[in-house]
Amino acid sequence: MFEKFKIDRPGKIVFVGHHLSMAKTQRCLIRTISLYGAELEVSPHVIVPANFFLEILGIRDHIGCTLIRREAEKLTIGFNMLIDPEFLHHVVRLSFETSH
Repeated sequence: MFEKFKIDRPGKIVFVGHHLSMAKTQRCLIRTISLYGAELEVSPHVIVPANFFLEILGIRDHIGCTLIRREAEKLTIGFNMLIDPEFLHHVVRLSFETSH
């Protein structure tokens, strides 16, 4: 099991459109993140596809994701590839710096 870090950072779910184009986005709150995945919060009325990209506020990269579980507004997602430990450290540090 991978260590989860609480970041409470805004993000966007980027829906994959026709021919892998970025069709539309939905705001979310990234509650926790690990090397493997994250826990997100979205409006319970939003339909979230099984596969999408995650954009973290302040970071340009899009992370390929798969929806694992949904309970009302809480989403548990897995990253399609483990993220780099240095990238995770950067995300956690960025969240810490902006919250203090």
